[in-house]
Amino acid sequence: MELSRVSQLVKGNIVYESEISPQLEFAFSSDLMSDVLRFHMEKTILITGLSTVQTLRTAEMSNIECIIFARDKKVTDDMIELAAENNISIITTPLTLFEVSGRLYTNGIKPIF
Repeated sequence: MELSRVSQLVKGNIVYESEISPQLEFAFSSDLMSDVLRFHMEKTILITGLSTVQTLRTAEMSNIECIIFARDKKVTDDMIELAAENNISIITTPLTLFEVSGRLYTNGIKPIF
């Protein structure tokens, strides 16, 4: 699924769009970054409410290509800079993790187990 479609489904705002435009197929929801590090994820969206630079570092290590920050979390300039360095797209949304996960799942995004 294209980034623009993902953003539309979650009523989101694309804060940063990577120059590399991935076809996103999977999603993983977590605020616990140690859970995220358990998996190597490609073509994956991380859905989280943890809006920190550490979230970007975790996404980089796990090969995540898109992060959706739920619950209207704010994204700092440092986070955007790190996202640009690592080709990670960022979307913000007012929806909860539960709502985002449900919308993406019902539209064909597969879960990571």
